[in-house]
Amino acid sequence: MLKRIWKLLIGKAPTPKEQFEHTSDLRQTALSSKEVQSRSAAAKRDTPSVLRSNAVDPAPANEKPRNIDGHPAAKILKGKTFVIDGDTIVISGTHIRIAGIDAPELDHPWGRKSKSAMINLCKGKVVTAVLQPATSYDRMVAKCYLDDGTDLAAELVKQGMAIDWPKYSGGAYRHLEPEGIRKKHWRAAARQRGRYKPGT
Repeated sequence: MLKRIWKLLIGKAPTPKEQFEHTSDLRQTALSSKEVQSRSAAAKRDTPSVLRSNAVDPAPANEKPRNIDGHPAAKILKGKTFVIDGDTIVISGTHIRIAGIDAPELDHPWGRKSKSAMINLCKGKVVTAVLQPATSYDRMVAKCYLDDGTDLAAELVKQGMAIDWPKYSGGAYRHLEPEGIRKKHWRAAARQRGRYKPGT
């Protein structure tokens, strides 16, 4: 068979010496292939089972990023802001309710002051919003920070332009409220509605 193939390729039958050399080359190639397979199998056997069991499989393409504790990683929005009111801002077209506080509505006597305070905090600065799973009236809920780490909610509470909302903050900002600020907010609203009586 070998002679026929040789004759077709070369045009003549191989000499005994050529036939011997060609057969030797084929045997050497086969041996080399077997040797590579043997070494690969040996390396696999020598690898500690602990390393093999701890190997990290690539995550599926559609799997969401997760933190080290296994919970889904928080989504973050970052950019310049447009201020709606004291506790609502817009970043890249997304309306965001600042988590954990309650600022006066715009029709409240302190509403415009609260909005102005938020504008002053954000003006010319980049805000980072760490989004939470919850939503509030079609707004995303997020903790919002300036690049220097300033917590917008904490700053607004310190200024008396918002109050802590313990239902959602766990009381995280209550200690920052100026003394008597809740009563001041209530009196202003009551006075506006004609319900405030001096001495109450």
